[in-house]
Amino acid sequence: MPRLVTTPYGFGKEINLPYDQAVERTKAALKEQGFGVLTEIDVRKTMKEKLDADFRRYVILGACNPPLAHQAFQSELNIGLLLPCNVVVYEEGDGSVVAMMDPEPALGLVGREDLRPLAIEVKKRLQNALDQISAE
Repeated sequence: MPRLVTTPYGFGKEINLPYDQAVERTKAALKEQGFGVLTEIDVRKTMKEKLDADFRRYVILGACNPPLAHQAFQSELNIGLLLPCNVVVYEEGDGSVVAMMDPEPALGLVGREDLRPLAIEVKKRLQNALDQISAE
């Protein structure tokens, strides 16, 4: 059973997949839930280039679901400060961890109750992607 990884701002799972496979499976699961990956930051590479520091294999994926993002922008123009939804994949022992930003507390920062249903929908889709990644 995958170990859950939770924080006040995100949720994830430790999965029994090598890093490269976990990254590819994460991208595929996000796509199935309607998310595109807009940005991909290789943290290990960046730390080496900028600081000459060693770091584990770690990627930050900036995921966006265009229809849901459009809906958010229609309600709150500055919502772009909280987008895209970040998803991280990193090495952990012989496996990997996949963790996702929790949109409920993130969009809760806006202080608009009318955005709550949108946050719940985004979270549901991210959780579905996470379940798919860890089930295969």
